[in-house]
Amino acid sequence: MTDKPGAGESTDAKGIPRRSSIIKDGSRAGRERKKTVSFSSSLSERKISSAADCISAMMEGTEFRKVRSNSRVYQRYYLLESGLQALRWEPSKKESDKARIAVPSIREVRTGRNTETFRTSGVYDQISEDCAFSIIYGETYEALDLVANSAEVANVWVTGLRYLILYGKHAIDMMASSEDSLRLAWLAETFSSMVVSDGQGGGEVGISLRSAVGLIRSVNPGVRSEKVEHRFKELHRVKERMNGGRVTKEEFIEVFHDLCTRPEIYFLLVQFSSNKEYLDTKDLMRFLEVEQGMAQGTEDSSLELIQSHEPSEEGRHQGCLSLDGFTRYLTSLESHLFDPEHSQVCQDMSQPLSHYYINSSHNTYLIEDQFRGPADITGYIRALKMGCRCVEVDVWDGPDDEPVVYTGHTLTSPVKFNCVLDVIGRFAFEASEFPLILCVENHCSPRQQRVMLQHLRKILGERLYTEPLREGEGYLPSPNALRGKILLKGQKLEEGCGGAEGDVTDEDEGAEMCQRMNIKSLTPPTTPKRFQLLKELSDLVTLCKSVRFTDFQLSFSTQKPWELCSFNETLAVRCASERPGDFVNYNKRFLSRVYPSAMRIDSSNMNPQDLWKCGCQIVALNYQTPGLMMDLNIAWFRQNGNCGYVLRPAIMRQEVSYFSADTRDSVPGVSPQLLHVKVISGQNLPRPSGSGAKGDVVDPYVYVEIHGIPADCAERRTRTVMQNGDNPIFDESFEFQINLPELAMVRFVVLDDEFIGDEFIGQYTIPLECLQPGYRHIPLQSLMGEDLPYAMLFVHVALTNRRGGGKPYKRGLSMRKARRGRDYAALRDLGIKEVDEVFKMAGPQLKEATDLRENMQNSVAVFRELCGVSAVANLMQCVLALGSRVVGADGDPLMLFELREHYPSMEPQGPLPDVLRRVVSTYETMIQASRAVMELSGGVYDRILQIQTTAMKFHETLHSIAVKEGLNDRKVTRAVESFSWNITILKGQADLLKRAMTEVQENMKQVHYAALTSNLSKGVTGEATRPRRSLDTIQERATAPARGSP
Repeated sequence: MTDKPGAGESTDAKGIPRRSSIIKDGSRAGRERKKTVSFSSSLSERKISSAADCISAMMEGTEFRKVRSNSRVYQRYYLLESGLQALRWEPSKKESDKARIAVPSIREVRTGRNTETFRTSGVYDQISEDCAFSIIYGETYEALDLVANSAEVANVWVTGLRYLILYGKHAIDMMASSEDSLRLAWLAETFSSMVVSDGQGGGEVGISLRSAVGLIRSVNPGVRSEKVEHRFKELHRVKERMNGGRVTKEEFIEVFHDLCTRPEIYFLLVQFSSNKEYLDTKDLMRFLEVEQGMAQGTEDSSLELIQSHEPSEEGRHQGCLSLDGFTRYLTSLESHLFDPEHSQVCQDMSQPLSHYYINSSHNTYLIEDQFRGPADITGYIRALKMGCRCVEVDVWDGPDDEPVVYTGHTLTSPVKFNCVLDVIGRFAFEASEFPLILCVENHCSPRQQRVMLQHLRKILGERLYTEPLREGEGYLPSPNALRGKILLKGQKLEEGCGGAEGDVTDEDEGAEMCQRMNIKSLTPPTTPKRFQLLKELSDLVTLCKSVRFTDFQLSFSTQKPWELCSFNETLAVRCASERPGDFVNYNKRFLSRVYPSAMRIDSSNMNPQDLWKCGCQIVALNYQTPGLMMDLNIAWFRQNGNCGYVLRPAIMRQEVSYFSADTRDSVPGVSPQLLHVKVISGQNLPRPSGSGAKGDVVDPYVYVEIHGIPADCAERRTRTVMQNGDNPIFDESFEFQINLPELAMVRFVVLDDEFIGDEFIGQYTIPLECLQPGYRHIPLQSLMGEDLPYAMLFVHVALTNRRGGGKPYKRGLSMRKARRGRDYAALRDLGIKEVDEVFKMAGPQLKEATDLRENMQNSVAVFRELCGVSAVANLMQCVLALGSRVVGADGDPLMLFELREHYPSMEPQGPLPDVLRRVVSTYETMIQASRAVMELSGGVYDRILQIQTTAMKFHETLHSIAVKEGLNDRKVTRAVESFSWNITILKGQADLLKRAMTEVQENMKQVHYAALTSNLSKGVTGEATRPRRSLDTIQERATAPARGSP
């Protein structure tokens, strides 16, 4: 993977380049991202936690870059006049009275690059989304488009201006009276309780330094004691006051404010609290629904959250969530990135075993390298407790007629076979109830095989699954059907063997490694070694008989469902590269196991994603070796309750479907998604383990990596924040296109920027399917996979469909242009006339389905742009954003939503300015496109499925029909592949159309709900002030599916 600039990155630490550099170097946007650093500015050095802090900074003035419609960029110095009634700037060619904007004329302050000037600007890609904002003012809705040097500066001005707009002339009085009384009262009460416990009756002389440090750490345990103590001593030194080292209430509050205030959370709080210093139940409910994606919210549930997280008794009594309570909520388990629904088994467990990825360990008994490392039962304990469902046992003849487990031909130490079975028997189902596969590599003599048999029967007993697959069954049983069972994977005698033992091929993975380590005079033998297998031991192997892989053609014609091939990593990677389609189809019916290359003597690991993308179920890893590969494996199997089984993507399970593992483009029948990630900040980042050169200083930066199919693999990095591991602010946004979401994982890696070799601080890896949207905290883990105490990243995450906005539409959309450049799903000719005639009937239906879906999605994107919100915003956020803009001079709304109709309509309440007329027109277009989806999709969906059903009648006889048509072998193979492609397209497009109908239903509910919330509903008196309802309770009369809909 290469390090390329993301869509939302700034080009350097100083913001966008000056106009001269843009003109001189038009190619700079395409260059690779280099390391950049950020030093604390004066704003970052003081914690912003109130509107007064913001307005004070605005009065001091700030340098911004002003973006004009001609793509020119000007440096200007902006400041708020002392009377708080006007904003002015310098230098300017305008007269001084014209180089200003009266605060009362400001209609809206819009965040991000969300005006027409920004979107059409030639420097769009060089502007950070998080540093840009626009001031909309005047009767004609003019826009002043500005770019700050940091996201924090932009947040200060956006917060301050919105406060001034809200309170107008009374802003000064409001600031004086709205000091955060909840927080101050709580801190004073907390301090007083410590005074009493510290043995001081009065409180005038304060508390001891040790008690003050402990009190702060009880609230913020992530902050280091040394830092708190140093801050108190520094404060005493500045005030030239010793007082025996005691701390007064004022000093305690000041240091608490300094060390426990997170400005990025304050800016988020005021965004939803109408610039109050707290969230009430309505504010919190709106935040949970709009940003966190919680559709089941009520005011009662919001009140429960407040009771759980608000530290002050007064706040809990009043139903208010202060900044500290909001911080507690956002750092709690409820607000972590990982969706708790995936902490339990949440997938269908009734499908055949071959339809699942299975958590697997290689040479489980080893706890170090492959050649000299010791064997130990702790390897099995660790793997089984981590949810591993496939462990390996290499059994050899041992002393005293006791078989032992170790890697043959190496110096690894042995462990007794019966001890291994004892551990497996105790821990087999501790982490998961689903079947455990025991890969037995048997190298014992018949004499010691009888001892093996006795141990297996005595220790594992009835848990061994010994029922053979019934004749005629084409698939293996399901994990549900095999719960609590242990399956033996190993050699098995051929049917009809009547003796007590028979001759079979030896499996010896250790011999491969031994040959690799010798002088290169030896090559792997072409004829596998044979050995005698005890029939009674053979009979214990039923569902996982080991067979040797020759080629795919032979396997498709002769392999049985209960037969399992083990692939060396080298062979598996070659198959994935040369025959990716065949490998995927092979794994639809058969289990395949892949084990590491013999060259991995150091117990390093292959990338499991390289094999998972081919559908390989059992990818065996060396659990004793931490690092990226184990991070991916552990994270991947967390998505289904860590039960050791994960259902593979549907496109890899369906009997007739087309998927190539090496695809570098979109996947047929799967709608790509855009993942938007904003890395906001880090907390309590520790010094890298073993690092001492810089003392406690950390210079962190963050990589965001996407792991999946080749088309999805990407990585982006933030700038480096110098000398700040406590609360570094990154504020950088990235965008990734995900073509196969079901197979994608996101990895966050935090590194310490070093002159020679950056050092690892922590990481967190998560499947895309497990992401919770909104503002989330990520608990960082060490190299060994252990949680780092209190170390976190704070991020914002959103998933949108590819047509839902983003870079392709930044310069505005017209439906005509969008349709002209539209890509329609293309079906392939098979060269078989009667089959091709059936597929040709689907052409018009697929075109209509694409037009219905994309007309709707494009119209939503245009409406979103005119509402001035980001590409990740939903329609609820769009309507809420309109709330302040549509208020007339008399305070009445200029337009309202009629909610009594099936589809909410937007009705002007008088003459509208041009910009609002465009909003109304675009909304009407969106409603028309949405109505078309609901009214026409049912019929199109049925016709597509009917064509698919008709085509599937040719499936069984396709090969013979192709031969009759005179196609040679190569063309027959291509015809079969094209048939699978076409079926995949038909099913995928039908599914996308069905999903579009669900999307319209959700959109209409959001518009309805947001109109009530923002008091923009017509003829629904008082409903907006009643106890607010969740989205799911809004009547769906308008969006009931049309007759015949799926």
